[in-house]
Amino acid sequence: MKTVLVSAVVLVDTDGRILLAQRPEGKSMAGMWEFPGGKVEAGETPEGALIRELQEELGIDTWESCLAPLTFASHSYSDFHLLMPVYICRKWNGIPTSNEGQALRWVHSENLRDFNMPPADLPLLPMIRDWV
Repeated sequence: MKTVLVSAVVLVDTDGRILLAQRPEGKSMAGMWEFPGGKVEAGETPEGALIRELQEELGIDTWESCLAPLTFASHSYSDFHLLMPVYICRKWNGIPTSNEGQALRWVHSENLRDFNMPPADLPLLPMIRDWV
């Protein structure tokens, strides 16, 4: 089974809310809510991939020094195994906006379970609640 490396970030605003993005139609797990991020490309670090993805998807800039490692997910889907380092970030430049047509929502950590999320994300929620 192929292993796919994806990095994700828990963006926390000054009100303690977390940004979720809804997977657009046409992608696997369309309609599910997830933490921003994406695949780590060849030659990239997980942090570098996040910085690139945040610029491409949300139009915001951050720095490696602002990405604090939080935890990771390791989950087997039917056709691949996901390995996903997860970072927490409280500092960035710009206002997150949907550059790829995905819905965005700022959510308080205690309400994360109200959103339909991919199976790999669900075990992360208690830790995220504790840290935010």
